[in-house]
Amino acid sequence: MDLSYGTKYEAFRQEIEQFLDEHSEKAPKGFGMLGGMGSDGMVAWQDLLIKRGYAARTLPKEYGGYGAEPDLLETVILDEVFTERGIARGMSGQGASMLVPTLLEHGTEEQKREWIGPTLRGEVLWCQGYSEPGSGSDLASLQTSATEDGDDFLINGQKIWTSTAQISKMMFILVRTEPDASKHSGISYVLLPMDTPGIEISPLKTMTGNAEFNQVFFTDVRVPKANVVGKRGEGWKIANTTLKHERNMLGNATQIESTLNRLKAVLRSESVNGVRPIDSPVYRDRLARLEARVLTMKFHSLRLLTCNLKKESPGVAGLVVKLQGCQLNYEMAALALDVMGEMGVLYKRAKYERAAGYWQFQYMFMIGLIIGGGTAQIQKNIIAERGLGMPREPKTVQEAR
Repeated sequence: MDLSYGTKYEAFRQEIEQFLDEHSEKAPKGFGMLGGMGSDGMVAWQDLLIKRGYAARTLPKEYGGYGAEPDLLETVILDEVFTERGIARGMSGQGASMLVPTLLEHGTEEQKREWIGPTLRGEVLWCQGYSEPGSGSDLASLQTSATEDGDDFLINGQKIWTSTAQISKMMFILVRTEPDASKHSGISYVLLPMDTPGIEISPLKTMTGNAEFNQVFFTDVRVPKANVVGKRGEGWKIANTTLKHERNMLGNATQIESTLNRLKAVLRSESVNGVRPIDSPVYRDRLARLEARVLTMKFHSLRLLTCNLKKESPGVAGLVVKLQGCQLNYEMAALALDVMGEMGVLYKRAKYERAAGYWQFQYMFMIGLIIGGGTAQIQKNIIAERGLGMPREPKTVQEAR
């Protein structure tokens, strides 16, 4: 059985390896879930990758991408080589990973040309205005309103758990434009500049010691009606497109495999009473179980990629990514802390802190991501109801309105 990719694709692999041999020192270090978005190093790296076709590879040139034809094996090889080297394959985050594919599917030609290129290059950072204090898991019950005023909307209300709002230039926000419509039919999806008068941002510090999230308040915030993506009142459909891409980002198999490789290095380099964790049957068994699940996610991602290239719906297969991915990242961080022993509790520039607190941060941050982007419980409901066709939970009279 010949499992090689063939001469054409092996040449492509060698091309990428040569590129990384020559340019890997330019790649930002310590990239994580958001791909170091916004940093000068990541912006420069992203620009280089797009020019060489290693990021935004199949996105149209007229919108700022490289413009290559979709090729499953090229995508696989790119992921393999960058993962083996532990190097970021471009920028991710709310803009590049979530908004860009949404605009490609639903945006006007003007919106695509104005926003996709700058977003891909990291020139414009985005945040997501979805959750509200009373509308998290039941997102469709949101109350932030947009009332008509000539050619504009005036937005009033509040959003919460808004990642990176304090550094973002733009927000894609869900607002209620049709107050008399049913809760799913009265929502619009709007592009909003964050420097618009009337926006107030209040950071929320988490257990990591950083303010990853924010509260955002809106008081008569004026935005043109032309900034609506798709049709007015159809924001729920468009929001679900974005949520699909968010789940794929949070459960990204390439990032998970990179984390696994980093975890293996910890098990080989640390020692407890003179014994490396990799030589301990208990730790080695935990690692093997995690690696099996990571490989499962990797091959599952290839299945989803094939469906995407064939423009087929993956069905229930596409619904499990976020649930499994975030849990895996958390469990890998937990194992890393365990093998460090007492050093695993050190954080925030402590004398004997390991890897600049990377694993401690990951452990705490991933707890938040198990909740963020749709809680594990909500993800299980989606899988059960939409994927497996199980009966929906009965609604109260008020919920049904």
